[in-house]
Amino acid sequence: MRKLAVLSMHTSPLAQPGTGDGGGMNVYVRELSSALARAGVACDVFTRASSPDQPGSVEVEPGLVVHHVEAGPVALLDKSALHLVVDEFADGVERLMAGRELRGEPAVDAIHANYWLSGVAGHALKHRLGLPLVSTFHTLDRVKAEAGPEEADPSGAGRRARAEAEVIGCSDAVLASCSVEVDQLVELYGADRSRVEVIAPGVDHAFFSPGDRRQARRALRLSSDGPLLLFVGRIQPLKGADVAVGCLGALDALGVRGSRLVVVGGPSGPLGDAEITSLSALVDSLGLRDRVRFVPPQSHELLSTYYRAADCCVVPSRSESFGLVALEASACGVPVVASAVGGLTTLVEDGRTGHLVERGDARLFAERVAQLWSRPEDARAMGAAGAARARGYTWSVAAARLRRLYGELTARSLVECG
Repeated sequence: MRKLAVLSMHTSPLAQPGTGDGGGMNVYVRELSSALARAGVACDVFTRASSPDQPGSVEVEPGLVVHHVEAGPVALLDKSALHLVVDEFADGVERLMAGRELRGEPAVDAIHANYWLSGVAGHALKHRLGLPLVSTFHTLDRVKAEAGPEEADPSGAGRRARAEAEVIGCSDAVLASCSVEVDQLVELYGADRSRVEVIAPGVDHAFFSPGDRRQARRALRLSSDGPLLLFVGRIQPLKGADVAVGCLGALDALGVRGSRLVVVGGPSGPLGDAEITSLSALVDSLGLRDRVRFVPPQSHELLSTYYRAADCCVVPSRSESFGLVALEASACGVPVVASAVGGLTTLVEDGRTGHLVERGDARLFAERVAQLWSRPEDARAMGAAGAARARGYTWSVAAARLRRLYGELTARSLVECG
């Protein structure tokens, strides 16, 4: 296995996670491709060009190049319209791959598609080029619909779910981050369990590791007084930032005084701006304006400092395929209180590295946070246990497992469409 084509159509691994469509998937594509390149698998990452200022190609490091592919207008497109330019994206990727081969570069051995839009493009390219297809979905439409009907993809009745089912049926391997996602793929999409591989994402321990809380607060100009609650993520209904604000308000009723909340992230998706407005109104209605601080998305170097500054990180998502924020917080030695959904149930050991609670219930979140803060020794023990557990998640391990999988797939006959 010498070379891999990585498709990340709707969001670039070079974009800042935490705003727009940038989130855990950006980190996944960038870090995993980097780890693969360092392990000897060259990665060409293809993403849709969204600005005339973007160069055609960016060499991130030896063996890792990001290509901006023209598909539709070279401008930002609403996510609901991106399915209209998938075929054009696939054509552009094919042309770029052919051009690089003509220049004497090694041919691509396999395709790894990320998210359903890239999956549709990858499915087409698999049949055109006779290459094995590996798919990672990151989120699934039918899972999001279970979290709330408004979370299902609005771009046409069932379009996304049908496309996901077709890609799953023809992928030579489908990657899941945890056993919960395996069950979702099998039960909701009829995936062949033998072709679903569990390969958990990693965490960059050079950035995300325990540190001195007081020093972190000084670096961020945060007061050292009182307990600090942290929310990190895109501002959209699915991520539950409103639950984090409600949790802060409920702490007062539980007798926990002087607590504060830092929200790190920016608006995302069609409801992002409305969610920001709603959050601001909620903060005012609860009388929390001087105790909630909104911070724009941060680079990894600074984000890790926010984790270290916190006494507790809340992850109140309504649906979560993995939960990279929970893993990063744990790696920094911070107890996590999270919704008992999806991959979060495999990352947070209830009562040992944090707490799992019913999604959407701010009062239950507050009770668990208050419990942590009333028992500082237990909270420290939970943080230490979380950091120890997080050390088992590395991008190099994920890349090594994927390298073996890619090699096996190139030696097999391709899966045919059912």
